Amino acid sequence: MTYSLRSKLPDVGTTIFTVMSKLAADCNAINLSQGFPSFRPPEALVERICHYLCNGNNQYPPMPGVPQLLAAIAEKTATLQQRSVDAEREITVCSGATEALFSAIQTIVHREDEVIVFDPAFDMYKPSVTLAGGITRHVPLALAADGCDFNIDWQLLADTINSRTRLIVLNFPHNPTGAILARSDLDRLADLVRDTNITLLADEVYEHIVFDGVRHTSLLSHDELWERSFVVSSFGKTFHATGWKMGYCIAPAALTEEFRRVHQFTVFTVNTPIQHALADFLRDHPEFYLQLSDFYQQKRDLFCELLAGSRFRFKPSRSTFFQILDYSDISDDLDTDVAEQWTREFGVASIPLSVFCASDMSGQRLRFCFAKDDATLTEAVQRLRSI
Repeated sequence: MTYSLRSKLPDVGTTIFTVMSKLAADCNAINLSQGFPSFRPPEALVERICHYLCNGNNQYPPMPGVPQLLAAIAEKTATLQQRSVDAEREITVCSGATEALFSAIQTIVHREDEVIVFDPAFDMYKPSVTLAGGITRHVPLALAADGCDFNIDWQLLADTINSRTRLIVLNFPHNPTGAILARSDLDRLADLVRDTNITLLADEVYEHIVFDGVRHTSLLSHDELWERSFVVSSFGKTFHATGWKMGYCIAPAALTEEFRRVHQFTVFTVNTPIQHALADFLRDHPEFYLQLSDFYQQKRDLFCELLAGSRFRFKPSRSTFFQILDYSDISDDLDTDVAEQWTREFGVASIPLSVFCASDMSGQRLRFCFAKDDATLTEAVQRLRSI
């Protein structure tokens, strides 16, 4: 008998982020594709990591997380979202938001369960659902009349929900479009899921990056939705340290108990000295995450000001550190082709929106990361304006 392998993900190739970052490196291009900052983490946070690393905090921590960090997260949640959570029973520190999202999906989704995601959808959702034996249903975000803003199509969402819907994944602030939710949106969502057995998974990794004086509206802040929600956050996005792969999941005690059954056999637990350091930094320097929106709004504004008067069509992003540019006045080519061509010929790498969509709804649009220093953004826009 000849040995053979049957793939669990036969239709999944290398992620677009890996592809475009490698292409950028090969072409010596400016990498505005993959979403990582070019800034150092806070020095005080790095110092605390070194302290704990050098003082014996290098063995397994408790599976849910270091108690001091769980307490700091609980305090932050109470302050920002007015939600009192049990630090011991309702918070789990995870190996980045990706592991938290994966573990939550494995916790809830059984074979043939349906999971709703909003397109453009982060590319790890569907494979995670597939591995759990579920079926992904894609609900495209609706484009506003200006062709720039994206919002939930509530009627389409209502039409997609059925008796087999088990989970709805909400990624707001939204990557890649920057769409955000208002309190009225949460109320509409509550109306739709009331009297159902639907669980909600909120991917809120950009919670501290919302612009123009608007505050993030978390599912944590809504009494009715909180009772059926996993809420995922990212220290990596917040503290300019995506390579640390540190995040956490907050959920009611019953959901957290089931979540930890999966989490403990996915990674068991995560980096000990960084957990201790994060606990200290959250306690001593809340101003860092409280000022993060202002920091990134300056980057967004610079990027958009440099592009003013160009042939790109856009509206300044409402959140995240990504800007969507519509290039339809420049080219009719597919966004996947344009992203590759412009990386090779003009030295600027981006992400095509269509790779996040199950249907052809994204048009001629590319995503650019503006979490870069001013000189890099200035040079990148000069190249883009030359197209």
